[in-house]
Amino acid sequence: MKTQLPKHLFIASLSLAIVGCSSLSIFDEAQQAQIEAEGPPARHDVALQGAPQRAMPAGAAAAPVLPSVQNSSPLYVTPGLYDGAAYQATRMSAQKMQQHYQPQVGVNVNHYVQGMMHDLVANLDMVKQGMIIGVTSFVYLDGAYDQTDLFGNQLSEGFMHEIHQFGLDVVDFKTTDYIRVTPKGDFVFSRDFMELREEQPIEYVLGGTLVQHQGGTLVNARIVSVASKKVLASAQSFVPQHVVSAIQPSALPGKLYLKQGE
Repeated sequence: MKTQLPKHLFIASLSLAIVGCSSLSIFDEAQQAQIEAEGPPARHDVALQGAPQRAMPAGAAAAPVLPSVQNSSPLYVTPGLYDGAAYQATRMSAQKMQQHYQPQVGVNVNHYVQGMMHDLVANLDMVKQGMIIGVTSFVYLDGAYDQTDLFGNQLSEGFMHEIHQFGLDVVDFKTTDYIRVTPKGDFVFSRDFMELREEQPIEYVLGGTLVQHQGGTLVNARIVSVASKKVLASAQSFVPQHVVSAIQPSALPGKLYLKQGE
């Protein structure tokens, strides 16, 4: 079933459509006549200081000049004032004046000791007032537990410093009861157990094991109670090989020196 509009309504709608089209046509013709009479809209150019200037027609107003970018404070101008090429050129110029990236200074083994010490303190089961800790050398997991190398000894020296930095009591049991004065120097430390105290006020020890790994060394550190053998805290880290190799012995015994014959 179709619904038909009354005849008078249909005629009124058609009349309004014809009038609207006529109005739009008259408006477009008037706008085109105005453009032909006045010319195209004025174009406003923004000139950069130091850029080559184009020839200006007689009677035309000069374009405003923006200040140049200074080395001390780069100037960023609103992108809307430029076209794309000029804006990108300004950004590139400012980036060239910024300082170049400075690479981070290489870290040594103490950097990794600090990280492990933070982990040890974070998971320490208990912190007793006045607890005394002794630090031992780190040994290789697949080697003899009474031998180590310079890397294992440096780890113990680094942990001794970090424990003191955290405010915990640490004992250096390698300190003798006297100062040995010799022609080569004055010494207070010794690795001869006959020169050290038989008893030390140590309640806890910090030590660990080392594992050679492709590209570096794995370090396993822990704090253990001397009385109960309970592990109070543990930490692990991976030290890259170039950091391990940077630790060099001061003397290499058993060297064979070649001497030119006479």
